[in-house]
Amino acid sequence: MNFNKVFLLFVIIILGYSENASGQLSFSNEVGVIAGPAGFFTDYGERWNVKNNLDNGGFGVGLVHYMNFAFKPECSCRPSSLWFTKYFRIRNEIDYLRSNLDHYGPVAEKNSLGGQQLRAMHGETEVIEAGTALEYHFLGIKKARDFGYLFAPYISLGVHFVHYRPTAYSDLGPLDSPKVLFNTFEDGLFLEPGNTFAILGSAGLRYRLSRFSDLQLEARATYYDTDKLEGLDVQGPQNKFNDFVLWFNVGYIYYLDF
Repeated sequence: MNFNKVFLLFVIIILGYSENASGQLSFSNEVGVIAGPAGFFTDYGERWNVKNNLDNGGFGVGLVHYMNFAFKPECSCRPSSLWFTKYFRIRNEIDYLRSNLDHYGPVAEKNSLGGQQLRAMHGETEVIEAGTALEYHFLGIKKARDFGYLFAPYISLGVHFVHYRPTAYSDLGPLDSPKVLFNTFEDGLFLEPGNTFAILGSAGLRYRLSRFSDLQLEARATYYDTDKLEGLDVQGPQNKFNDFVLWFNVGYIYYLDF
C-alpha cells in the first residue's frame, strides 16, 4: 500500500464529497493537519516499564476533515436547534504512525544469552489508518466559532481501518538462525503486513487563533484488534493485551466555510 496514493485519494474524496453534499445536508467543512509523538505499547520490552515506553516512542502525522453542523456555510446561520448540531462534529481522518522498537527492562539488561538476544533485536512498525469519529464539544460549537470563548474542550470516540507493516532484525544474524531469537518469540514472530481495526478515544482542546483557524491540542489512546502490530504475538499469561498507542498531537484547523 502506497501512503502517498492513499493520502491523495483521501483528499480528492473529501473535497468532492464536501462540495456536493454540504449545501444539501447543511454542514460546513474544516480541514487540518495534526502531528506529534506517539508511544507504542507492544511486546517489545516490558509493557509498563517507563524506560521501555519512553525509548520506544514514535511519531505520527495526520490529515483531518470535520463536518460541522452548527451553522450553514451559505449564510453562517444555525441550521436547526437540535442538540446534536450544537455540540457534535463528525471527524474523518487518515494517519501515518511509525516507531523504531527495542527491548528494555530487567530481562534485557541481564548478562546472559537471553539478555544478549533481546538487546540485539530491533524492530520497526509503520501504521496507516483511516476512519471516522464522533466529537463532542462541551461548550458548544457555534459560540466558540463566534469568539464567545477562546478555549473549547472536547472528547471523541471513533473507529479506524488499519494497515500495518512490521519489520525486525538482529545484530546476531538472521532471526531464524539458532541462538539468535529469544526463546519466548520462537513461535510468535509475524513480519507479514496485515490489516485490522482499531477503537480510539481522544480528549483535546481547541484554541481560537483567528476567524478562520484554530490551534488544537489532543491526547489519544488507540486500541488495535491485533497483537501483531509490531510483528510479535507472544502467547502466555504475560501477554494479556493487544497492542495500543498513546498519541499526543498538535493540530492546525482551517475553516473552509464561514
